[in-house]
Amino acid sequence: MRLLLAGGGTGGHLFPAVALAQLLLQQDQQAAVLFVGTRRGLEQRLLPKLGLPLATVDMVGVVGRGWRGKLELLPKLIKSLIQAKKILSNFKPDLVIGVGGYASVPVLLMAKMTGVPYLIHEQNAIPGLSNRLLGKGAKLVCLSYADSGSSFDSARTVVTGNPLRQGLESVTTTIANPGKILIFGGSRGARAINQAVIKMLPELATWEPKPEIIHQTGDADFEQVQRAYKDAGFNPQQVVPFIEDMASAYREASLVVCRAGATTLAELTGCGRAAILIPFPFAAADHQTANAKVLAEKGAAILLPQGELTPERLGALVKQLFDDRLKLKQMGKQGLELGQLGATAQVLNECRRILGTPQVEGV
Repeated sequence: MRLLLAGGGTGGHLFPAVALAQLLLQQDQQAAVLFVGTRRGLEQRLLPKLGLPLATVDMVGVVGRGWRGKLELLPKLIKSLIQAKKILSNFKPDLVIGVGGYASVPVLLMAKMTGVPYLIHEQNAIPGLSNRLLGKGAKLVCLSYADSGSSFDSARTVVTGNPLRQGLESVTTTIANPGKILIFGGSRGARAINQAVIKMLPELATWEPKPEIIHQTGDADFEQVQRAYKDAGFNPQQVVPFIEDMASAYREASLVVCRAGATTLAELTGCGRAAILIPFPFAAADHQTANAKVLAEKGAAILLPQGELTPERLGALVKQLFDDRLKLKQMGKQGLELGQLGATAQVLNECRRILGTPQVEGV
């Protein structure tokens, strides 16, 4: 299979695509993959490290642009469509998968115009506008949440769950005692979370014993947060701009403080980890809050809106949960009931079904 994966920008879009590419290459030595993203997204930095090929289009996002910005977008779209046509012509994919992010738009549009079959993987509980529109021409839409299927033709949807990065499906559901507090705000970090944690550190420093922490800050806040840890008496090496080995981070964590992107929630439920979820309030259609409510209503997480985020509130919740091993285990167990392992293999088999080739068991 020659598989083109379009989209990215953030880890939430990119990591499922990476999981699909890596498993396909494991399953079939004759397979070929190509990612299409932008030079500004996480894909530009991460994919070369993984040895995965990347082509780029000069596309930008629509969200947050006024009418003038949207008019200025038209030349970008035309240019990126021409770039997408060249990429498709050169690579000659059997199938295109759109994983979300604005880079997927020109690629899927051009795939539709040139007759290349494509499917969409929708990670969020509330699908974005581009996926809702492009879903009309998709051979199939793979969903992480059954409820998001109302935005698409039910005859062409299937609930697969969200593909997880390599190693995450093997993370044991048994949490370490006492374990570490894992803090992150997505691949780029989250300033609101970083600032609340900085102000919370003096309180955490009074705990006996002092908790161990793994904190992914993103590049922008890294030096400030690392300095704050050192000033509060914590090991500054616990702070990193980006966690390369997320499986190990989840394995060592007993409590997670994070945003509520769909890929993050798939990882939490796949690993059975309790979480305090602080959704990004400016996400399109506030989809992170919708995502978080799914876990909170099940008892797998606590939803803390960013508008209610204070160092005192966050510190109290972290203390309450971190000290209650039974509660952490119960929340993790509830999350596992929402988790859908095997999503990567299932999505790839849906691709094979579309192409009329034999199904393959996951590796």
